[in-house]
Formats: sequence, structure tokens, C-alpha cells
Amino acid sequence: MSELQPIARALVSVYDKTGLVELGRQLAAAGVEIVSTGSTAGQLAAAGIPVTPVEDLTGFPECLDGRVKTLHPRVHAGATNDECVEQIDIGGPSMVRAAAKNHPSVAVITSPDQYARIGEALAAGGTDLATRQRLAAQAFAHTASYDVAVATWMGSVLTDTSAGDGFPAWLGRAWTKVGTLRYGENAHQPAALYAQESGPAGITQAVQLHGKEMSYNNYTDSDAAYRAAYDFSGPAVAIIKHANPCGIAVATDIAEAHRKAHACDPISAFGGVIATNSPVSLAMAQQVGEVFTEVIIAPDYEEGALEVLAAKKNIRILKASPYTHPARQLTTISGGALVQSPDSVDAAGDDPANWRLVSGQAADEATLADLEFAW
Repeated sequence: MSELQPIARALVSVYDKTGLVELGRQLAAAGVEIVSTGSTAGQLAAAGIPVTPVEDLTGFPECLDGRVKTLHPRVHAGATNDECVEQIDIGGPSMVRAAAKNHPSVAVITSPDQYARIGEALAAGGTDLATRQRLAAQAFAHTASYDVAVATWMGSVLTDTSAGDGFPAWLGRAWTKVGTLRYGENAHQPAALYAQESGPAGITQAVQLHGKEMSYNNYTDSDAAYRAAYDFSGPAVAIIKHANPCGIAVATDIAEAHRKAHACDPISAFGGVIATNSPVSLAMAQQVGEVFTEVIIAPDYEEGALEVLAAKKNIRILKASPYTHPARQLTTISGGALVQSPDSVDAAGDDPANWRLVSGQAADEATLADLEFAW
């Protein structure tokens, strides 16, 4: 079945209003009847786009403060919910799943990134089956991610499913493919990069400002350096190569921290990855420019620093949000996973104020500072 399916009616209900008016105008220009809900309908109407409120179609107003708008026999197929939790959407996921299931005759879009595809379909006279199948698969992935987020929150926060040990009875995560890598850890291994859809930002959300594509090993080394640099509150620099630390240092300014980190092992630092927990200054950039470096990752770059670094053709320059430990650390093993709390410097014994001398002479302040750094 490859014939085009004309678009005659569109049900539009979105939280993210990006590109909404442009999409509405395209639909209206193509003669598509638009049925919409709440603020979505209001924004379309305000833009002069003909729209039918969904309650005019159903004869039934939205309820539960807008969380149930389209969940009605004349729109959906007659589903009920005995209970709902504040802020958990009911009608939206149900409508998306229903539309995706009916992809032989319905095209479902769940992201502004897909609007251009619908515009192309309108110009072509409709959507083909292959397009509707791809959109349906993306829609099911979208609702699955939403359900994972809701179930994880309810299991971890709202209900006691942890048996008192701090770990929930069910754990779910969702990842979205960012892209295919040239190869994995070795040249014969295919590889791809996925980003976690919820939780703290990390390397996968970093913005690459310059340089060649990141490799699998670039990502693993960059992540190790990135996490190490944020073990310290003051300006810190970590240099990693082949998963081994070449040097880590702190100082009163980031350029001095880099100089010290590089001096730890300048031979191994050649071709390594540099991470900082502070913006890269011009002085630091000039120092980095003297040594071949694969990747540099920082929260920002001061005026002039980016230009100096970008003069090196092959260096990969990343800008990433500050690192934060996830609530739980997961490592996959055959048949399952190991989950633990992250090994952050936050236990009572990590605080030097709680250290006590058990033998020998008392250490001076400089030695204690070095011990704290090493710890």
C-alpha cells in the first residue's frame, strides 16, 4: 500500500507551540479542517486561522483542568481513568497512541521537527505509508519515554516501592539516538551515540563549536575528564588520555590550573582530552595551543579564547553544562544491570574537618590541603 493518503482533517493539540502558527497556515491553505484544544486553538484563532474547538465536535467540555480534552468516544474510542495525578497528561498520550496505531490512514506528528515533513506531504497531495510508519514509530517512542518518566517518578517519589533500601522496584530509562559514530572502541566495531531524555545534562548534550566529529574514544575520555574536573569547587583542569589521567590540578585561575595539570605528565598529555570546570581564559587557550590536543570541554570560553583554539584545525571544542551526579549510576551486565549511588565527595568521612590523627605527627596545613586534593 504505497498510494498517498490525503490529509482532510487535523487534530492539533500541543504543549510546545514552536512553529504552531506556520503549521496551521499550511494546513489551512491546503483546505485541511483543523480541530484543536484549549490554548492551542486560541493561538491558532488569534493568528486568523480557521479552527474548530474540540468541544464543538464532542459536545463535551475539557475537564480536570485541561488534562482531559480529547479523551472522548467521538474522538478517541472510549477509554476511562479512575484516577489521575496532578500534571500527568491523560488525553495527550492516549491520542498519540491511538493515532499511531491507526497509521494506515492517520499521520501523527509529535515534534515541531516533523512539521516540515507534513508541509512536504501537503504539497505532494498526502502522506505515503512509509512516512506514516516512521511517524508512528517515533510517536510510540515519544509516549514510551513519557510513561518511563511518570513511572520512574511515581515509583521513586510518590509510592514506596523501594523496600526501604532507596532503590525502586522498577527502573526505566529512555535514550534517543543522536547519531552514528565512525566506529567504536576499535575500528571494526560499529557504534552510535544516544542521549538520555531526562536527568542532568552531560557530554551528549554538549555543543561542539569546532573540529572533527567526535569518536567513541573521544566521548569516553571526555566524560572521564569532565566528571573529574567537577570534583573541585575552585578552578580545576583534568587531562585524560586513553582513559588514564595525565594530570589534574586546581589553582586560583584556570590558566594556572591547566599549566599545573599539564606539568604532571607532559609526555602523556600529548593528544589527550582537557576538561575544565570554569570558562577557558585567553591565557589558557594560548597554553593549550602549544600542545596537540584531541578535545577540550568547558562550560564556556572567554573573549578571544575560542578564536585561539579554533586556529588548530583538528581540535574538537565542546561547550557543556556543569556536571552533576545522577541520582543513580547504572552499569549494564549480561542479563541486567548494576545500580548504585554515585561515588561523589559527599560522605561524612570525606570532610577534612572530620579527619583524626591516629598515628605519627600532625600534618601541617599544606600537607592537609594536598591530602584533601588527593582524596
